[in-house]
Amino acid sequence: MSKVPFKRDLVLAVHPTSRGFGWVLFEGPLSPFDWGLSKTPSDKNAKCLDRITRLIEQYQPGTLVLESFERGASRRADRIQRLGRALVHLAHNRGLEARVLTRASIRLCFASIGAATRHEIAQAVASHIDAFRHHLPPVRKPWMSEDPRLGLFNAAAAGLAHYALTDGLIL
Repeated sequence: MSKVPFKRDLVLAVHPTSRGFGWVLFEGPLSPFDWGLSKTPSDKNAKCLDRITRLIEQYQPGTLVLESFERGASRRADRIQRLGRALVHLAHNRGLEARVLTRASIRLCFASIGAATRHEIAQAVASHIDAFRHHLPPVRKPWMSEDPRLGLFNAAAAGLAHYALTDGLIL
């Protein structure tokens, strides 16, 4: 694995899912540097943690951004909550700023362009980041499970919301 020159302004946005996690590495607002989806069929938390650790070692970001995973407004599974806490702990141990954004704050950042649902936010992300346009999944029908590609868009939405809240990015 090659290392990227040390750049503290990189932001790694991660969105854990039931199948693994989606991630986007930003070098600035609306400037994704790299991204991907990682599937973990077994021992999910350990493998997710290992893969995210490798991403941190490879890219050396300054900030890790996550959507809120704790009880309350969040309805994330216990496994995802444990993984979220482990990721915050990992970030602190590696000297990264850990930024946990509530779903409401992410939605608020996209409200000005009329995006409220996860799919509408994914469409907004695709309209702002051209490279993601061909990854956009179709609208989910009530009988369908969530498309795994939404993990990528949820991570990107958290990263864009981070820039909107810290740098005043207007979507």
